[in-house]
Amino acid sequence: SLHDALPIYIELEDLIAPQDIVVTMTYQGYIKRISLDEYRIQNRGGVGIRATNTKSATQDEDFVTTMDICHTHDDILFFTNLGKVYRIRGFQIPEGSRNSRGRAAVNVFNLSQDEKITTFISVDREKEYEGHFLLMATKNGLIKKTSVKEFTSIRTNGKIAITLVDDDELIGVSLTDGNRQIIVASSGGKCIRFSESDVRPTGRTSQGVKSMKISKKEHIVDMAVIKDTDSELITISEYGFGKRSNIADYTLQRRAGKGVKAGNFTKQTGGLVNLKIINEDEDIIVISDTGITIRVEREAVSLIGRATKGVRIMRLKDDGKVAALALTPHEDDAEFTDVEDDKDNDPNEQAVDDIDDSADDDTSEE
Repeated sequence: SLHDALPIYIELEDLIAPQDIVVTMTYQGYIKRISLDEYRIQNRGGVGIRATNTKSATQDEDFVTTMDICHTHDDILFFTNLGKVYRIRGFQIPEGSRNSRGRAAVNVFNLSQDEKITTFISVDREKEYEGHFLLMATKNGLIKKTSVKEFTSIRTNGKIAITLVDDDELIGVSLTDGNRQIIVASSGGKCIRFSESDVRPTGRTSQGVKSMKISKKEHIVDMAVIKDTDSELITISEYGFGKRSNIADYTLQRRAGKGVKAGNFTKQTGGLVNLKIINEDEDIIVISDTGITIRVEREAVSLIGRATKGVRIMRLKDDGKVAALALTPHEDDAEFTDVEDDKDNDPNEQAVDDIDDSADDDTSEE
């Protein structure tokens, strides 16, 4: 009889249609999802991607810095500068149109003061991820590799992704298959390229091991996972000088060495701000600490030697400095800034090696 029927329990996800989605995050921390079908339909006709309309009279210019094709039932892991990770399902990310800005992350997650989302990683619940890891780099020079499986039961209110001490911050997270090469860069203008196998796996609450020898005046500014050794890197300095260079110019070393010069950094250029792997379909965004933002086409930045000064990408006024360089999907109809040709730069300048292959002992254990 109907009275004796067993109760039927329906989970919310059972009511959500399986769908491929595009998840985006902007420089100012706004997140959203749109259906992949809508994204593709609106992108037809040969005009470049405009994944969000992030400029209006009442808000500063914003732009997409992270974009991933996910699924409504995927786990999306959001990592913060304070070393925490938050998990929500793909269908729980606020939905928006392609031209909407999305919702501020502070209104989605219970973030503490001074805590901000730095990146997100999508994890397919149906995939085993055997031998896959999350690689994390910190500002004070630590790097940690932890199995993806340790992040499958993260609660919505967050868990510790990495233990940070001495005012350290998490600056980057990447999903790897255990067989990649890594490049890490410091504010002093050095960078080191080493094999992921140099970093042994540790638990979720561990601190990690030393990625690179840095002085007390330096800090780590970027980490990139090399998926193709034919890729190019782009660097930007405090006073707006930048260049593209081949990854082959950066010698493979052992972890925890001193590294090599990532450029010719002087009082004119200032220190290194960012070093990133750039793809052919990406534009370059440079942001100053005075709030000025410019967009530059990839080909406008010279491809030259590793230890050269580069070209002036951004001209700064007064005491302004570059705050960040970000890469965003190319837009054919975007407004681009011209790059100045620096006559004093020698594109044939030879790279100067300053390699120390001696790896230090692990700085901390789980």
